[in-house]
Formats: sequence, structure tokens, C-alpha cells
Amino acid sequence: MSIRVLLADDHPIVRSGIRNELAHYPDIEVVGEAIDGNEALSLTDTLHPDVLLLDLNMPGPKAVHIIRTLQTRSNPPRVLVLTAYSDIGTILGMLKAGVHGYLLKDEELGMISEGIRAVVQGKIWLSNVITQSLIGHTVQEESNPPQEMLSPRELEVLRLLAQGCSNQRIAAELSISKRTVRFHVENILSKLRVSNRTEAVTVALQRKWIDL
Repeated sequence: MSIRVLLADDHPIVRSGIRNELAHYPDIEVVGEAIDGNEALSLTDTLHPDVLLLDLNMPGPKAVHIIRTLQTRSNPPRVLVLTAYSDIGTILGMLKAGVHGYLLKDEELGMISEGIRAVVQGKIWLSNVITQSLIGHTVQEESNPPQEMLSPRELEVLRLLAQGCSNQRIAAELSISKRTVRFHVENILSKLRVSNRTEAVTVALQRKWIDL
């Protein structure tokens, strides 16, 4: 029997490229496509895929919520993340949340089928790029200054938060979408283990990572 895959990504071009790539493999079948988090959960319930190929930054419920919700189901799919986010904090956060594999969108398309086959066999699968990032993080963790917990982009967002900027203002300043700003803010709060922006700014100021 073929491996049943649900593809969840809000970009039509990305979905088309992945669908066309997976069509080359007779042992893999794309049984559905979701364009947001709610649809990903709904289609998982109705289609019962073996693998959910999940983008991290879609409209609707966040990836962590989707993963944790699926873990409450009786027969959840294996979750293989396919994303553009390569910072170590996001990778570790997703692994702690319970994903079974992690792959970057700018890697070779052929890696997707390899990852799908691995996770459906019960393995934790990471691309070589992600594995090297984790190894580098482990080796350097104790010698690196604490602010390296945050990516350069997250530090930029944190500096603007300290200046009292709204998500809309930050998006304009950094030429990114408000949704991407929200994603970075959530990562910052998670990495610093705080519950709101004020606490995040306070921690950063106390540790002299930023200044006003």
C-alpha cells in the first residue's frame, strides 16, 4: 500500500511543486491539501493520512497547536515539517513539541520523499542541514553568549519591541509580513521562557542584549 500524505501549506506554488515531485514515487500518494491550520486538522480527521507534511507558518492555529492536538487523537499521523525557518530555536521547539522530521524548503525536493518514508517507519528524520545545525549548536552551546539563543532577525524584532513598535510597524520596518512578525515574537517568548513582550524586553535589557 502507498504512504498516504496530507500536504499542508498556504502557498499554491509550493504545494504544486511538492505534489508534482511526489507524483514520481508510486509508494507515496498525496491524498489531500490544506491551506491553513484548521483545514489541516479537519482533513487529518477525514482522510486519515499516514504523514502530515506541515508548513510552520500558515493562517489559523499555529504548528505547535496542530501537533499537540493531533497527539490527542487515537491514530495520529507522523508529522514532517517542511519550512523556511532554520534557526536552532525553532528546530528545537518543534522537536520538543513532537514532530517526527524537519526539512527546509530550499533543500532538494528529493529529500521530501526520503523524509516521508523515514517518519512513516517510526524514525525521527532530520535533513543533513538540520543535523549539522544541531551538532554545531550542541558543540558551541556552553561557549556562546546567551544572546545567540536568538537569531539576528529575532534580535531585530526584539529591539523594535523595546521601542514600543506594533506588529504593523515592525513589519514595515523590516519589510516582512505581520504574520512573520507574530511568528518571530512567539519564538522570542518561547526561547526566553516568558509570557509576554514586556517580560521579553525586560530580560533582554537586563542581560544587555539590547539598549534603548
